[in-house]
Amino acid sequence: MKIILASNNANKLREVREILSPAGIDVISQSEAGADIEVEENGKTFAENAYLKAKAVYDLTGLPVIADDSGLEVDALDGAPGIFSARYAPEGQRKKRLLEELKDVPDEKRGANFTCCICYIDSSGKDHYFTGKVFGKIGYGNRGTNGFGYDPIFMYGERSFAEMSAEEKNEVSHRADALRQLKEYFVK
Repeated sequence: MKIILASNNANKLREVREILSPAGIDVISQSEAGADIEVEENGKTFAENAYLKAKAVYDLTGLPVIADDSGLEVDALDGAPGIFSARYAPEGQRKKRLLEELKDVPDEKRGANFTCCICYIDSSGKDHYFTGKVFGKIGYGNRGTNGFGYDPIFMYGERSFAEMSAEEKNEVSHRADALRQLKEYFVK
């Protein structure tokens, strides 16, 4: 089975392929499918943003598509940055801004979770949703060199996501959780 991932993010594509390829699902990027578009993420929820991306690529190609929207929700910031995680600050400044906003927040109030919502549009155009979460807390500085985005400051137990190998992160991450649900849907 071939599915288009409504993204050209190499890290995301690698992660999705690692989880879905053992189920016999061939995942290609939207550019590999000839869908060179940029979709405005103006939804109010992760699900709405995932749908907007999936629907745009589906409308162009007519092929099954998965798209996700994910973000970091911090308890002490009332769920921010949430759906604005990728736009929270200029590139290279997001973690710095978040750490600055939490500088006086005690350890027990630094709870956070990553949320990922996947929208799968099947060959008939019907949309399906799968949501994954992983809970942890925000650390006090960057730790580790693996991963991307907020991974170096998101603590899962005693380690940041950036201190985990890709295999370890794929066992517990929000995207992995949502992708496992999607994979189970396919093998039913």
